[in-house]
Amino acid sequence: MKMKKHLQLFLLILTIITTACSNSNPVITIETSLGDISVELYLKDAPVTAANFLRYVDNGLFDSTCFYRVVKTENQPCDSIRIDVIQGGRYNDECEFYPSISHETTKETGIRHLDGVISMARLDPGTATSEFFICVGNQPELDFGGRRNPDGQGFAAFGKVIGGMDVVKMIHNLDAPEQFLSPTVSIKKVYKSKK
Repeated sequence: MKMKKHLQLFLLILTIITTACSNSNPVITIETSLGDISVELYLKDAPVTAANFLRYVDNGLFDSTCFYRVVKTENQPCDSIRIDVIQGGRYNDECEFYPSISHETTKETGIRHLDGVISMARLDPGTATSEFFICVGNQPELDFGGRRNPDGQGFAAFGKVIGGMDVVKMIHNLDAPEQFLSPTVSIKKVYKSKK
């Protein structure tokens, strides 16, 4: 078990080093049942978070998953701090492919939760694995010091939508009375794009 964790850590570090030497940020395509979303990943600014996302992409682990949650003003009656996001990834997956990653705050990375920014979902700091969300509109309460999460650490942003924001908004406009979509929006495939 320790050997497996050491190997996973080595591969993550290798991914970070390899991608840090690249001159440009990778672009990935999230192919959904409603259309494609293109996302630029900020590897230099958020190396741990972006590299973690990329290893799921490279190993096809986001293929055949879904966008399952939509959070918007009207479906947050109990939340005093309201946000607008769509959330997807490996929800309710019993398989743990990779260990959780350290939390890169927006204070460290400088990547703010603006319209179209992609970020990691989490419970406590350092628990993010494979669930992510995309901001619809500016969401400063998700940044370091924001009030959406009581610990004040915010969420780990690591890239931004550069194409297909209309698809993000289409998903965000779907009916989700208790924040969960039924049916979900299929993520058919996630892969590195050619620029």
